[in-house]
Amino acid sequence: CYTTDTKSREENKKTIESLHRLSVDVKKIRRLKEWVLLQHVAYVKEIAGILQEMGADETAVANILERCPEAILHTPAEINSQRALWQLVCQNEKQLIKLIEQFPESFFTTEYHENQKANILFFQELGLKNNIITRFLTSAPSIFCNPVEKNKSLIETLQRNYLNLGGSDANMKIWILKLLSQNPFILLNTSTVIQENLEFLQKNDFTDHEVLQLLSKLKGFIFQLTPTTMQNSMLFSQNVFKCSDQELKQLVLKCPALLYYSVPVLEERLEGLLKEGISVAQIRETPMVLELTTQIVQYRIKKLSALGYDIKRGTLESLNGTKKDFEVNYGKIQSKKERPIFNPVAPINIED
Repeated sequence: CYTTDTKSREENKKTIESLHRLSVDVKKIRRLKEWVLLQHVAYVKEIAGILQEMGADETAVANILERCPEAILHTPAEINSQRALWQLVCQNEKQLIKLIEQFPESFFTTEYHENQKANILFFQELGLKNNIITRFLTSAPSIFCNPVEKNKSLIETLQRNYLNLGGSDANMKIWILKLLSQNPFILLNTSTVIQENLEFLQKNDFTDHEVLQLLSKLKGFIFQLTPTTMQNSMLFSQNVFKCSDQELKQLVLKCPALLYYSVPVLEERLEGLLKEGISVAQIRETPMVLELTTQIVQYRIKKLSALGYDIKRGTLESLNGTKKDFEVNYGKIQSKKERPIFNPVAPINIED
């Protein structure tokens, strides 16, 4: 155990000497997390030794300890337990040390070791592949802090709602695994939040099938919203597009971003499009363009304009999609522009 509330302001000379021997930039630690250097007990040589055993070279060890100096405050026993735990989902120690180099803070969070272990085993039983679980450990470590019972309860709530909305038993497992893979942070919610958000959609006349459709399209992010924020976003869209409740519902199904993004975000993106000379009617026809940031829209319009494509008169479809989708559309417009207007193999008529 250690504390950041240090009464002594004297640095531990032994710790600093050990870090210098490992070529660690102590000035960097002093600037960012000086409290680590004030602790009376540290395990610099021992933790470095464990990392070297796993295959980390001198540079890697120095980088890890600079990024996460609190690693030296854990006992070797704690780190060896964490090492064994992560090996349950890593192919080998080479992959493990690579993950530690990239995400040292996640690996050296040992306070919830028992919860981490129980959750890893639960996710494996659920059918999640090890590479997905390692992604969770590095990008969403907070979900492993939950007691496994809480995560199990939340999964059961999702499964129950999926079936109640008309989903089939046969597809349920695939749906759950896909939802978790896309957004593991669902597990940080409560069953109450899930229930309230689903009920909000049903009260707004979305059919069970449409609610399922929205859940899949929004990749579970709908559970990070509240009925109030969704209501505000829908009212904003209704006022902008001057549409009926039924028309609004169709727009939301076409572009769930109208439900997901807050009013300030939608406002900013709408203003950005209008400044480019795009009409509200065009946006209503292709609302998916609101999924893009103003910067991305400006960049894409500039590229298309250079080809002579007038976005004000054409469709907004050419702006849509991922970076890859846009590049494909851009390539098609470019090749069409460069195509010769005559047929090079047609016979030439020569007058006598």
